Amino acid sequence: MKFDNAEDIAQLTPLWEGERFPNGRPKVPEDVLRRMRRITLEEAWGPLWNRGYANQFEGDFKIAFPGKVTVGRAVTAVMVPQRPDLHETLLKYGHEQEGRRGFFNQWVIDSLGEDDVVVVDMYDKIYQGTYVGGNLSTAIATRTKRGGAVIWGGVRDLQQIVEIEGINVFYRGSDPTAIADCTMVGMNVPARIGRAVCLPGDVVLATPSGVIFVPPHLAELTVVNAEKSQVRDVFGFIRLKEGVYTTAQIDAPWTVPLWQDFLDWFGSSPEAADYRHLTWDREWEEARRADADPDGPGGSVRL
Repeated sequence: MKFDNAEDIAQLTPLWEGERFPNGRPKVPEDVLRRMRRITLEEAWGPLWNRGYANQFEGDFKIAFPGKVTVGRAVTAVMVPQRPDLHETLLKYGHEQEGRRGFFNQWVIDSLGEDDVVVVDMYDKIYQGTYVGGNLSTAIATRTKRGGAVIWGGVRDLQQIVEIEGINVFYRGSDPTAIADCTMVGMNVPARIGRAVCLPGDVVLATPSGVIFVPPHLAELTVVNAEKSQVRDVFGFIRLKEGVYTTAQIDAPWTVPLWQDFLDWFGSSPEAADYRHLTWDREWEEARRADADPDGPGGSVRL
């Protein structure tokens, strides 16, 4: 076996058609990451759930910076309890065949780049399961700039971690012991984080509500759907305050006149300026078809 193998990663992520890192990991564009930082976890969850991705969320974490949202591309690691023959074989292989230094967790952190997030299945181990402490968290902050770590296990040096700028760490518990009695059996492989599954290159959206792992091929669609929902809400709030529409009209499928009002507002209102990269052709055509056939199943569906 090989750690961080490009062919394996590409095989695991065949639906991604965009740019990849040299190790094969999907490289979701920076603009999508930037826009992802502005959406809520629930807005990201909806499009995934509706497409059958029901195991992307885990919320049972402690958070180093509870009010901070962290977004980045996943770099995964899978740890298991130590078995001596397996442990020595893999540690030796990494050192001698792949030129890696230090312990398994250092291999992963040494591979990080800007906007990466370490995602570690530490099998919920906290005592001697402290994947990062002050030094490695500082290295994560330096390498990723805006990234962090999601650890299904422990951390140490928490008092130091909470003083580090440019990072957030989601973890299960803290302990003063160092990492021990564990072995990495995969790097940039599928990782189970509680009840969620994360693949290398997934977009990690880590929020006060928990963490969701967005498959790279659905990242832009997820952001677009969320942004459309947001700007429609902005319009709806304004018109409700003005008394133009009732809540029933705003919450129901929009009619052509309501859509026309929205599109006029969307094209000129300063509140919509940050959303003008969005297009509404599909929604407009659905509304026109629904108005033409009021007895049919049409109408604009809430995003």
